Amino acid sequence: MSVDTYVEHPIDAYGTPLIDAQDLVPGARILVKDETRYASGSHKEPAARQVVARAIAEGRRRIVIATCGNYGRAMAMACGAIGMPCTVVLPTGWSDGGAFMRSAGADVHLIDGSYEDAVDESRRLATLDGAIDGNVDGPYVEAVFTGHGTVAHALHAELAEPPAALWIPVGNGTTVIAVHKALGRLGWDVPLHGVGSAGNNPLVTSWPGPYRMLDPDSVTTTDHNQPLVNWHALQGPEALDAIRASGGAVHAATDDELLTARHLLAEYGAQPTAAGSVALAGLLAHARSTALTGTHVVLLSGR
Repeated sequence: MSVDTYVEHPIDAYGTPLIDAQDLVPGARILVKDETRYASGSHKEPAARQVVARAIAEGRRRIVIATCGNYGRAMAMACGAIGMPCTVVLPTGWSDGGAFMRSAGADVHLIDGSYEDAVDESRRLATLDGAIDGNVDGPYVEAVFTGHGTVAHALHAELAEPPAALWIPVGNGTTVIAVHKALGRLGWDVPLHGVGSAGNNPLVTSWPGPYRMLDPDSVTTTDHNQPLVNWHALQGPEALDAIRASGGAVHAATDDELLTARHLLAEYGAQPTAAGSVALAGLLAHARSTALTGTHVVLLSGR
């Protein structure tokens, strides 16, 4: 299939298109929710907007977060739109080195270390006068969940009935938890399938057992899996509970599978990063051993 022939539903009220990926998996209908179409290129933009609104309401003067890239771009855009000072802590060498965030007006602090080290530093900076911790598990966690749940409401408005499954990228597990909460409020029972980097995320390595952090030295960061790598998922136990309660599962994707999924998505007009393609990579790997039927929705997370 060429780019010129892909089928795209109209952009919904929440701002991102739903692409009908015809013939991608025989026997099933695959819909791609392209959350990379937000201005920041990140599916985390609605969550960032909710955090900014809460900070303004409480009279805060600065939002401080840690990021692998996606949340930082989203928060930089959301803060820049209304002139709210923003500090983003980013591991050195990750994302684009913070160039996008700086261009949106954020103060970027680069640190040597992992994402978890960036979180620790962001929490320290958030104690400064007038600042607030805007991390996904911080005091505004419910605002984060509300924002991430936007995609569930969008799908509810777009689809006539619940899909057979929803495939979601997993890092900290925030999106999975938020979507599970939102679907419950909507009365939709949908199995949630989380997909992460093979061997490099504790949600992936813990499943189907209880949550266990990884040895920090055991994870491997590459140019392709970077935003998916955690040795400690900030909301890992809750995310595993949400996936179990939904009747879904957790899946792993290798870098080669990420690149293959990105290449296939380009044929349908989507341009995510390799990591942003992880949900489709997990679905395709699962489809090689399990016959899929019904409608499966795949979330793209970043470009």
